[in-house]
Amino acid sequence: MFKYILFNMNNLKIFLLALCLFTIGHASSQDLKKIEGIWLGSLQVQSTELRLVMNVTKNEKDSFIVTFDSPDQGAKGIKTSEARVKGDSVIVKSKKIYASYKGILKDSVITGTWTQAGNSLPLSLTRTKSIPVVKRPQEPVPPFPYKVENVYFENEKAGVRLAGTLTLPQNAITSPAVVLITGSGPQDRDESIMGHKPFLVLADHLTRNGIAVLRYDDRGTGESTGKFSEGTTADFATDVMAALKFLRNHKAIDSKDIGLIGHSEGGIIAPMIAADDKDVAFIVMLAGPGLKGEEILKLQMQLIARADGEKEDEIKKDLEFSEKIWTVAEKNYKYDKAAEKIQEIYKKQIASLTAEEKKEQAYTPAAIITTTQEVLSPWFRYFLSYDPVPALKKVKCPVLALNGEKDLQVPPKENLAAIREALKSGGNSHFIAEQIEGLNHLFQYCQTGSPKEYSKIEETFNIKPMEIITGWIKTQLLH
Repeated sequence: MFKYILFNMNNLKIFLLALCLFTIGHASSQDLKKIEGIWLGSLQVQSTELRLVMNVTKNEKDSFIVTFDSPDQGAKGIKTSEARVKGDSVIVKSKKIYASYKGILKDSVITGTWTQAGNSLPLSLTRTKSIPVVKRPQEPVPPFPYKVENVYFENEKAGVRLAGTLTLPQNAITSPAVVLITGSGPQDRDESIMGHKPFLVLADHLTRNGIAVLRYDDRGTGESTGKFSEGTTADFATDVMAALKFLRNHKAIDSKDIGLIGHSEGGIIAPMIAADDKDVAFIVMLAGPGLKGEEILKLQMQLIARADGEKEDEIKKDLEFSEKIWTVAEKNYKYDKAAEKIQEIYKKQIASLTAEEKKEQAYTPAAIITTTQEVLSPWFRYFLSYDPVPALKKVKCPVLALNGEKDLQVPPKENLAAIREALKSGGNSHFIAEQIEGLNHLFQYCQTGSPKEYSKIEETFNIKPMEIITGWIKTQLLH
């Protein structure tokens, strides 16, 4: 099956969250009494494991309510549109998102399949008394030793109103500041992913150390307006420009000391802006790309597959197939023509498979349509072709580029080398580009770097890179 992993897993998160977006519904069938209680299982999507909880509870009207929780993403009490039990068969549906779960009940286990938009995933739910609490010891809790403001600002050209949080050092008249720029996919202001809130933790650390921080919900996410699905990286950069304008006009901010911190795709946007805006004081690239999008996807796909134990011949086949589709997506074809060409690639691929391979790959018409829509989206087509080197060559402000040594999504060796070379070529000698041992793409201390580990690690953001960032920013402010 066509495989690719968007380089910050956040677009993968769109799909995962969609698995749980159910409309409200009640079920009165007393057969549901058989599954009354709490059920826990895990969905394996690409290289990420997402826990899913089904709650079946009886209300005061003697009917049952079936809800789902996604603990790793903080989603709770999401209700279904239909749920029924007939004999040992369990069926849950949502017409709104074209999703269904069908399973067989035996003892305290429901073994079945989750299907959505043509994608089918095995899902076994086991009855449990309670859901283990996931510890996130770094998440700060009030009262905070700094000011917290809910703020709004406009990207007038795009017609977008962005909502965010501004944290300000307590006793300063004016403060240096940073804008935090999220990775790919529609992110909230905390860059919430896999049960973690990296930007909440980072903003807390920076503000406690005298640096004001603006973080905001991406357009079309949280309290921000606009349509995320229609935007590209370049469009999202204009939202960051609006954030800069807001800070430069804020009475508590020193307008000459405002920098950008971008994670993953945000690490593309930060130099994109600094290349043209000479008033940006500094930029920090956290797992920021130095390679063209397609090159990152190739490396990422192979590294994650190997970490997950896939065989080399299968990795090679998957990559060759993916490259054919990426080539179509990169061409300047109109959507219908590009979609037709991708359909032809699939037909040839399916024809070359054995009956057993066809069964394993699950090339359903709906799955092919979904994949085609994803790779021909404005964001993905832009990302495939975008080369960050020209922008990096134009950046003259100080740059700090950090990567985790075990980052499998934006591999450190190749990307840091490209960043160094681009900055040097452009005449910028005010930079540091280094990898930090033992850390993954989210800057957590990890074992393998596989995205499978993200939600299982208690640490949200390792203290070492945060201390490096804080110390480096303070050094820049002294110059």
